[in-house]
Amino acid sequence: MPVMSQPDIQPASASALACSSSITLSTIGARAWLVEAPGGFDLSAQRRIWSLARLLQADEAVEALIPGVTNLLVLFRHIPQDEAAIRASLHAAWDQAQAISPQGKLIEIPVYYGGEHATDLDAVCRHTGFSAREVVRRHHQSEYIVFALGSAPGFGYLHGLDPQLATPRKKVPSLSMLKGTVTIGGAQAGVSALTGPNGWNAIGFAELEVFDPLAESPALMAPGDRIRFLPQRIEL
Repeated sequence: MPVMSQPDIQPASASALACSSSITLSTIGARAWLVEAPGGFDLSAQRRIWSLARLLQADEAVEALIPGVTNLLVLFRHIPQDEAAIRASLHAAWDQAQAISPQGKLIEIPVYYGGEHATDLDAVCRHTGFSAREVVRRHHQSEYIVFALGSAPGFGYLHGLDPQLATPRKKVPSLSMLKGTVTIGGAQAGVSALTGPNGWNAIGFAELEVFDPLAESPALMAPGDRIRFLPQRIEL
């Protein structure tokens, strides 16, 4: 199972290697191990997760690799007989992994900020202390990196949100948020992939499909892609 879609991968800068070598390992079922990078929602940790996935692709004992947000699920072909050996090999692979920067594509997403679909913009303003116009400005002036896909088909977890815009997810989710809704969830940004319940904060809307099962590449985004939000209309 390929983990990185980008063919050209280059080493990151030395500063991106400044990440503790201590990982957390846990089992999920009999054949799957979850590797969690140290630290929080951090780009240097994510780059080492991508590197670890690339290293483990060459291991014939591994059946599948599923990258997440600063974690990697490793599914073995058979139930490992020696747990200590698996732990030692995963720690050794992490120590060997050097942070890499996938050369992802740039995706520009036109956004209608505010208006009827920005149902949580006022809540973001109250939490951050910014005006609606300042929230919009800070949101679209950032460039984001797709850390991983998950939660729903094609949904990308985006790193790069202005830290001062970070807003906790809602305690009571919206029951029918439209796909294409531009959202903030904690320190992350996103674009909803499906219409349905959603606990992230809606601040705008984009008319695009982030997942098309009939397309040659069903998911619009891939890990390592860069995302720019372009204000198409601002209704405040």
